[in-house]
Amino acid sequence: MPNLRRKLPSANALFVFEAAARCGNFTRAAQELYVSQPAVSRMLARMEDHLGVQLFERVRGGIELTENGRILYRKISEGFGGIEDALREIEARATGVEAVTLSVSTAFTTHWLMPRLNRLKQAFPSIDLRFQLISGRIGGPLVDVDLGMRFLREEEFDANSALVMPETLLPICNQRYYAQMQQEAGREKGDTVIVMDDEERGWHERFTAFAEHRRRAANMLSFNDYSIVVQAALLGQGIALGWLNVVARWLCEGALVPAENEIIVTNRRFCIVAPPNRPMRPVVASLRDWIIEETRADIRSVDRTHPALGIRAALKKTGLALG
Repeated sequence: MPNLRRKLPSANALFVFEAAARCGNFTRAAQELYVSQPAVSRMLARMEDHLGVQLFERVRGGIELTENGRILYRKISEGFGGIEDALREIEARATGVEAVTLSVSTAFTTHWLMPRLNRLKQAFPSIDLRFQLISGRIGGPLVDVDLGMRFLREEEFDANSALVMPETLLPICNQRYYAQMQQEAGREKGDTVIVMDDEERGWHERFTAFAEHRRRAANMLSFNDYSIVVQAALLGQGIALGWLNVVARWLCEGALVPAENEIIVTNRRFCIVAPPNRPMRPVVASLRDWIIEETRADIRSVDRTHPALGIRAALKKTGLALG
């Protein structure tokens, strides 16, 4: 430690450097640290002079780390993460409560987690569960969280990724809408297709009934949050694309039904991912395993309720045996 102190202009330089590197912008770092932007700039200039290397490159709209800067940022992030974990553990020992933060979509929180929140509290009475909510498509880096729900391709898997299930899609609607569309008048009128964003527009054409023109899209409802898409389907407003990991519970309970007995299993995988720079606490690992088992239990239940979908056989082809 004495040697480390000699290598830095001040201990505060580490906090300023970490904030600037993470924010990618001196102004945002200054706002986070409650100091002026020139103060951040001066501190980092002193740090570069002290070390004798350039840590940042000034680019249009912000800053980028140099190779030396990336090396330093990686180690500082690991160190700060370890300190933060130690402080949380000390706090948990004193209070008996451990905070766990999840990076999840609003849809997963609303339609998967909330209906079983009492069971989760019974299983983990000492967890203070917190959320970093994502509206729309889930993605992005894991910052200041313990676990995140992400869709990954095979080449993106690493030691921090735990498989929940392959991405599985199906068209969904409520019972009333389903009955209407079985009538000749409903088929003549055509479907109201519910979409989340432009990337999803035209999703219905991936399913055989639409591709073969046995069903047609007459109208479209568009929302920017998948939790609202599912809510619209629950209220009978149309037919929506169902991500099985989110809507399985409603399929089990009959609030939603498959609009067609067809599923699509993609080459993406729904995973629970841990940040690489944060050691996993035992309670976090236990919560991760609980979410995985709860999700797979839902899928087994959907398979029993709607055997014509062929979920078990389709997932077995990907290497996932539901048991």
